[in-house]
Amino acid sequence: MTAIAKSFEHGLGRAGVVRTAKAFAKVNQKDGFDCQSCAWPSPDEKRHVFEFCENGAKAIASEATTRTITAEFFREYSISALAEQSDHWHELQGRLTEPMVLRTGSDHYEPMAWNEAFTLIGERLRALPSPDAAAFYTSGRASNEAAFLYQLFARAYGTNNLPDCSNMCHESSGCALNAAIGIGKGTVTLEDLEASDLIVIAGQNPGTNHPRMMTTLENAKKRGAKIIAINPLREVGLMRVKNPNPEEYSNPLKFAAMLLGKSTALSDLFLPVRLNGDLSLFKALARLILEAEQANPGSVLDRDFIANLTTGFDEFAKDIREGDFAEWVRLSGVAESDIRAAGAMMAGSKRMIICWAMGLTQHKNAVDTIRYAVNLLLLGGHIGRTGAGVCPVRGHSNVQGDRTMGIWEKPPDTLLAALEKEFHFTPPGHHGYGAVEAIKAMHDGRVKAFVALGGNFLQATPDTAFTAEALRRCDLTVHIATKLNRSHLITGRTALILPCLGRTDSDERATGEQFVTVEDSMGIVGSSRGRLKPVSDTLLSEVAIIAGIARATLPSSTINWTGMSHDYAIIRDHISRVIPGFTDFNARISQGPFYLPNGARERVFRTATGRANFHTAATSFVPVAPGRFLLQTMRTHDQFNTTIYGLDDRYRGIHGGRRVVFLHPDDIAALGFQQGLFVDITSHYAGQERIAHRFMVAPYEIPCGCAATYFPEANVLVPIDSIADESETPTSKSIEVSFTASPDQAAAARAHRA
Repeated sequence: MTAIAKSFEHGLGRAGVVRTAKAFAKVNQKDGFDCQSCAWPSPDEKRHVFEFCENGAKAIASEATTRTITAEFFREYSISALAEQSDHWHELQGRLTEPMVLRTGSDHYEPMAWNEAFTLIGERLRALPSPDAAAFYTSGRASNEAAFLYQLFARAYGTNNLPDCSNMCHESSGCALNAAIGIGKGTVTLEDLEASDLIVIAGQNPGTNHPRMMTTLENAKKRGAKIIAINPLREVGLMRVKNPNPEEYSNPLKFAAMLLGKSTALSDLFLPVRLNGDLSLFKALARLILEAEQANPGSVLDRDFIANLTTGFDEFAKDIREGDFAEWVRLSGVAESDIRAAGAMMAGSKRMIICWAMGLTQHKNAVDTIRYAVNLLLLGGHIGRTGAGVCPVRGHSNVQGDRTMGIWEKPPDTLLAALEKEFHFTPPGHHGYGAVEAIKAMHDGRVKAFVALGGNFLQATPDTAFTAEALRRCDLTVHIATKLNRSHLITGRTALILPCLGRTDSDERATGEQFVTVEDSMGIVGSSRGRLKPVSDTLLSEVAIIAGIARATLPSSTINWTGMSHDYAIIRDHISRVIPGFTDFNARISQGPFYLPNGARERVFRTATGRANFHTAATSFVPVAPGRFLLQTMRTHDQFNTTIYGLDDRYRGIHGGRRVVFLHPDDIAALGFQQGLFVDITSHYAGQERIAHRFMVAPYEIPCGCAATYFPEANVLVPIDSIADESETPTSKSIEVSFTASPDQAAAARAHRA
């Protein structure tokens, strides 16, 4: 009931009755727009009357707000004054409405005409010593059409410096899955989840990060599925759900009965794994599955699948049988009895799915960990079978689509060849910079210009102080955005903010109303049509802005930037000839959503061996000095990535603040702390220390030796050089830290009494 109330509180309070009603009625509907707050798919057929969650409602209300930021706002507030305000305050100020420029030496943004802005950017980019002195970042919110045009522009300009938000989240998943099964995406559908007999949810909090997933889990439970939850924190959303169905919404008596009735229990078994203990846990589970097969030959392993469609099993099995089971149990932090219960459930499953999110991907050994999750599935042939497979759950609603469209610093040769054939230029062949390397390149002067298509780069990346200094060393920073954020205040010598249309906004061009497309976590491509009148007539779409920059930067280019900006169908025609799986794109999308090809779903594994690959790796665990802890960063229920909608995290019992650190009660006592005490957090890496000040101690059910706090406030603690092997993803889920009481204990005592 609180979630329903909060949804309408945000909508009515920010967008008003009419805009809220219109937006809520069209979000995630086939004739409406795709919610920007997550990548969970919508049902293929019948959709819920309200096909969105509380956090989706907050995202829609945020974008649909009637509050606006004009030139007068920037005349009133200097950059210095705005930097003193909180991220939440920035979010509340409303939609950006006109292009703004911050000139060298000034402390105030000032308005600039669109053509002048494009000309300035083009002149600065052409003046760089090399195209590789520019970096082009992409947020996962960008549509397929915008992403395709953006990577086309960057490569026509001459660089593969295309860092994106995948570099900070599911890059580890892509590395692991491509090597294991030949595709860096999930293999399951909503129907598979509802047909599964065992769903494993690892390193994920669906109740806050992907609430619409709860409907699918509830349906699976009602059909008899068992659920194992693996997570350091016991999250409410892993344990139970109460979700009205469409019939209950339309019948007041049934709706009331639902609210007063019991919730649906989700997890049958909860494994409170220690931070960075997942790899050891998966090894222990693999041992138990092999032992179950030994006890009952032919009843557990899918021998035909292993023999005919995989490689590496013998080496993997030998490593698991000879490994130290007791050590794996110890490193996992999970009770042996619970591990054995989970092993029995996996050994008995005929249709198992493993879901995960950043709880697995942001560790040094993340890629190995995910490959071992795949190993567990390969043992039972749980790939390419109804009700079984891998399910990496992504955050931004088109982060997967952006990568499909070519937003990648390491493009395959096939993509470059297709671009050359379609557009008659030779793209650069060398790899570019991912997110971490782009930050380092800005810091040491290799990159002088930074352009961001959406997002809040400063707050999304690790090592905040280092990243801020990197941005300040640029000659030019450009942000294409809907709303003000902190990245617009930590700038290069010259900075521009280019305001764009959002998902909810209607997009009228010279050729008529336009729509865009997105790809969800399960490889389904659907259309998105904004239905609200834009808050300003001066706003341009992301596509139009990219095309304007491209025209100004590449005046002799033969690419039809203007035509594509006026008619997005032209972009989709190009996509159909460049990107695999999009043949007849315009015709197919006009008929509704469609699935992209997925070889692994059909047991076609496009790996180097032509088979699915078992993976073997040494046991690894982040060492922690005595008296120190491993800390993870995470979201509150009142935020989406770096966007802060409010100051509560009610499912964890937090209200009115964000600088909170969660510790086990026994650890709080051992440190001599008490609930409500303010502490400073120091991270330790390679002889370096980074400090985040004044976090309130809160007890929580989390393994001893582990701690958790919120990003982006704690990103300052994540070392720029601490990255996952292979994927180079920042290790935001395993930071070695220590705690000291903050100097101002009077304030801490007052807070404790309160």
